[in-house]
Amino acid sequence: MDSSLHYPPDADLRKLLRFEPSSGAIWLGERRMLLLHTAALSALRHDLITSVGTVHTRRLLTRMGYASGLHDAGFARQTRGDRSLEDMFLVGPQLHMLEGAARVTPLHLKMDIAAGQYEGEFRWDDSWEAHAHRLAYGVVDEPACWILLGYASGYTSAFMGKLILFKEVKCGACGHDHCHIVGKPIDEWPDGDAYLPYFEDDSLLDKMDALSQQVEALKTRLEPATSGGMLIGRSPAFQHAHDLMLRAAQTQVTVLLTGETGVGKERFARALHAHSDRSEGAFVAVNCAALPAELIEAELFGVEKGAFTGAHAARAGRFERADGGTLFLDEVGDLPLPAQAKLLRVLQDSEIERVGAESARKVNVRVVTATNVNLDDAVAQGRFRRDLLYRLNVYPIGIPPLRERAADIEPLAQHLLARFTALHNKRLTGIGDRALQALLHHDWPGNVRELENLVERGVILAAQGGTVELEHLFPNMSPVPQDGVDEQGRLTHIEPSDREELCERIVDSGVPIEQLEAKVLAKAVDRCKGNLSEASRLLGLTRPQLAYRLKRQQTGQMPD
Repeated sequence: MDSSLHYPPDADLRKLLRFEPSSGAIWLGERRMLLLHTAALSALRHDLITSVGTVHTRRLLTRMGYASGLHDAGFARQTRGDRSLEDMFLVGPQLHMLEGAARVTPLHLKMDIAAGQYEGEFRWDDSWEAHAHRLAYGVVDEPACWILLGYASGYTSAFMGKLILFKEVKCGACGHDHCHIVGKPIDEWPDGDAYLPYFEDDSLLDKMDALSQQVEALKTRLEPATSGGMLIGRSPAFQHAHDLMLRAAQTQVTVLLTGETGVGKERFARALHAHSDRSEGAFVAVNCAALPAELIEAELFGVEKGAFTGAHAARAGRFERADGGTLFLDEVGDLPLPAQAKLLRVLQDSEIERVGAESARKVNVRVVTATNVNLDDAVAQGRFRRDLLYRLNVYPIGIPPLRERAADIEPLAQHLLARFTALHNKRLTGIGDRALQALLHHDWPGNVRELENLVERGVILAAQGGTVELEHLFPNMSPVPQDGVDEQGRLTHIEPSDREELCERIVDSGVPIEQLEAKVLAKAVDRCKGNLSEASRLLGLTRPQLAYRLKRQQTGQMPD
């Protein structure tokens, strides 16, 4: 591709820039952005140069720009993936202008991705970086647009699949009236090797590798591989519950796990087993609520041949299968009273009696129970034995709901992302900023189990090589009111695209507004089965406003 370059219209980029006053966030597509004072960035730049010197500062800022360019290349493919290569590539220069970095004029562009050939020249006017450096140090001998050069190199390298190095042949910091940059593959520059440290910082990689090993070591301590799904959390509430679990693991105490449905009670039970001296034994889990009342005793304690119709052979129960290990009784509050009496005997005497048997059998089982109901209330209602509650409640561990563990949401989501990408053979770059923010602000009525379901759905819906975005996690979420930028650069309220399309269809339909309102009101009332309060909430009205409009419709008059 080699042509005289002209920018395509940037309306597709501007419409993706949104200001969201309700959350205090600025978005470019699904990525969160930030407005900063150039004076603050200039002060940071000056402090870095003073602290670590010009060479290290240049390396740091170049790498910062390089990382930003890599991200924007993916954004360009997502935004103009159906356009020409030139239009797609020019997203980067247009973003530079939209974000206030400089006024970018393309001078020459020749790129052949298949052949690995690239030549590019661009002019920068009013580079913020050149201005900041010149303001702080006066006219200098060396070009100073390090962040912007790193961006151009990272952005182009991502497109080409090989390292493209941009250099400034003119720079405003050196006294020129504009900056001029030239880019080509690094091996085509005679001194290209001298620039490799700006993109391949070995010391940084070594530090990252060391930190990664430390993280893995900590995860091994907190999340044993045999725990049936690693326990992940750094919030104080989670750490408290985790510490209680570790203290109980090395004892034989009976543990009662409490918490809402989906908080991970079974995973805590498995971790307790894995950390105990019974870890070589079996871990047997039973959902008491899922077993029919007439079969639960046979399932738990076993059955002798001929004990009842259909018992053609003797069969061991869950207690015998867990001998030497751990038996986890989930939803123990749903056990029928006769089974509760037998469970109490097991806890007292370490003996079980099969259904139809005439003698007891000794078992060596640690019992861990869990419930999402208040057992004290169940005792008061006569649904649970008080003496059994005393036996089970020796060492209670309350597992907090996910909404009280905000600090755990992102690491849990990232762990689940890794698990489900491997499971579904997907290659994804991560979870988008807007999607992460939505996860952090969700109420989580289904707790960790709901998070698992959302992340798995997001992995399945996301495109191969892409990012899990908001619409993949919450496809039915209503758009948040936002402001955007018009062609003159002024903030203006932006209606969601689907709402704009709806308005256009309504206008094109030619239906009188009176008839349209009557139909909308009737549809809302019908959907809410005549409940006017519910219908008014659905329409964004107060109940008196809805009643008034309905009355005026019935009398053939329209409200003022």
